[in-house]
Amino acid sequence: MAQSARVLLIGSTEAHTGKSALVLGAANQLRDRGIPIAYSKPLGSFVEPKSVDSLLEEDVQLVATMLDLPPGRVGQPIAYFDERTFDRAFQEGSDRDLRQQLCASVRSLAAELVLVEAPATLTEGKLFELTTEQMAEALDASVLLVVRGRSPRSVDAVLAAKEQLGERLVGVSINSVPDSQRCLMAESVRPYLERHGIPVFGLLPSSELLESVSVREIANQLGARVLCCANRLDLMVENLTIGAMNVNSALRYFRKGRNLAVITGGDRSDLQLAAMETSAHCLILTGQVDPQEFILQRAEALEVPILNVDLDTLTTVQIVERVFARARIQEPIKVDCVRELMSEHFDLDRLLDAIQFNAPIST
Repeated sequence: MAQSARVLLIGSTEAHTGKSALVLGAANQLRDRGIPIAYSKPLGSFVEPKSVDSLLEEDVQLVATMLDLPPGRVGQPIAYFDERTFDRAFQEGSDRDLRQQLCASVRSLAAELVLVEAPATLTEGKLFELTTEQMAEALDASVLLVVRGRSPRSVDAVLAAKEQLGERLVGVSINSVPDSQRCLMAESVRPYLERHGIPVFGLLPSSELLESVSVREIANQLGARVLCCANRLDLMVENLTIGAMNVNSALRYFRKGRNLAVITGGDRSDLQLAAMETSAHCLILTGQVDPQEFILQRAEALEVPILNVDLDTLTTVQIVERVFARARIQEPIKVDCVRELMSEHFDLDRLLDAIQFNAPIST
């Protein structure tokens, strides 16, 4: 494929490894060096319907906004993982050549280096003939793989990816490395992968901030009513707990936590007070019962948002857990955190050498 820009495909072996975060961190460093970059996500995943025929990809919007990219440097999805797209693919088969659309979309981006976000796994996108491997072939792109560093078992997936992608795999970034795994990843896993021809460009430690979610995001996903402190919805929540025990046990439990979202019944004033006096960043009340007035007054004084939902406790927990599972880089404070982590723990120079990006490419 003839093109005027280098293309780097950011892939992963499993969902929620931090591809978008890595894109933001790397793009900020590249921009600081004066390298014009563009961003594309060919297969949309986090979709918000804006009208019957219009969809907004949240990740694309986020990256474009955070990097202040003009439209000419942002590649919108050519297909979405939504019910309409799947139905169309089942009916039409692979007659539509999405690869041609992919190539045309990336060619149109006015930049010297294009960062393309691949699907969540190496097999995702097969229905559209747009897996990570197929995208890399179509775009003549190098692949940077992002994996989680929570267990050495991730090595198996990296080795399998190397076998599948061959020379197109230029290396990996190991993200979300907990303290308990840091020595193992640095002293054993990294040298092992390097010996097998897989450069490790980054070992990024886990961050509670990056894995947290805002009270606003929780409220949006729950469809909750905000009963007080609407100006504090930017508070970040790191853990979820259920307040269903007696108040003495709850106090001990709440004191061990940090920046909690506490789910409890609207009639449990004792637990609501205990949570607010310790570590809660928000209360989520179930049971379709409003809290007593003195609870609202105390929440206002302590600046703890209270959310009220028309859901049972189990459903509420499931929804909030899904919010945590797909925690994304939506807040400026997270973007700043990513910049710091990438600057300290990611070798951008080595990556650029690996993809042979040594000088601006003439257009």
